[in-house]
Amino acid sequence: MKGTALEIGGHSVLPGETKKIELQMPPLYTATNMSIPVYVKRGKREGPTLFVSAAIHGDELNGIEIVSRLIRSKSISRLRGTLIAVPMVNVYGVVNQSRYLPDRRDLNRSFPGSKKGSLAGRLANLFFKEVVSKCDVGIDLHTGAIHRSNLPQVRANLDDPEVLAMAKAFGVPVLLNADIRDGSLRQAASDEGIKILLYEAGQALRYDEFSIRAGVKGIINTMRHLGMLNKRASKGHDIDRFIARQSGWVRAPESGFVTHLAQMGDHVSKGDRLASIADPYGEVVASIISPADGVIIGKQNIPLTQEGEAVYHVAYFSKPGAVAEHVELLQDNLVLNEQPVVEGQ
Repeated sequence: MKGTALEIGGHSVLPGETKKIELQMPPLYTATNMSIPVYVKRGKREGPTLFVSAAIHGDELNGIEIVSRLIRSKSISRLRGTLIAVPMVNVYGVVNQSRYLPDRRDLNRSFPGSKKGSLAGRLANLFFKEVVSKCDVGIDLHTGAIHRSNLPQVRANLDDPEVLAMAKAFGVPVLLNADIRDGSLRQAASDEGIKILLYEAGQALRYDEFSIRAGVKGIINTMRHLGMLNKRASKGHDIDRFIARQSGWVRAPESGFVTHLAQMGDHVSKGDRLASIADPYGEVVASIISPADGVIIGKQNIPLTQEGEAVYHVAYFSKPGAVAEHVELLQDNLVLNEQPVVEGQ
């Protein structure tokens, strides 16, 4: 915890205080004012400063609900350190149900941004300066793109021992040692020494209850690991974590109408038929075949494909069958805790 008062957007937040802050963004051309909602909760006792961000891509809505449930959870009532929760960073995109900004740029390729740059650069600079740079650690929430779903997974630099420990604490079975992309929030944060996890789960423009519950529980697990919350015995099945250092998309060999045979979280073996592709008359013209043993961590949902289009995202593990089993155990655990505990219930 750096200093006595935390300054965000011209507002001071003292230890023990909770505030909702609006970070003013450039207005729309209609002169409509826009702002990023920021929730800040500071414990009376010292500890790390953590940011949790959602909707950097405006059509990725799962994270908004995850943040909403997190800040209403009784679990964070006795907090050490500081939680900065941002339910939507790309407010422009949320309004338009679009991944991108009005200038058609991807915010997650625009960090750390610039005060004098493009709209994307200015928004990236605002968020990075006022929120990210004031934190020790962060969790950035994402979903699959439009018409694509992702299995709950954590992507991070797992070669960093501290990040690896955070990723394991999060509690989902699939951990992906993912490359850092230029201009991403993860790259900019890492360059400043901020340890960051990226949580991927669900699909764009949809709420997915399994992904939301896993996300809320994962953030709270990570906060316990960081010493921000008291540790307690976990309920349900023990979940092992499996690290994939390689993954790849399996692409359609022909254009046509897709019938999926493999589903999210399935263990697939080399040579397995994942889907069939038919022409408009229903004649099967090709099959999509697994190139290796692995677990499906992402898939296309729309039953139409063009030749060469990515249809399945497969992660490669040394024991893919065990991964699939522990994905099922995670689902069982989340059903055991069916009702999220929130204030007012």
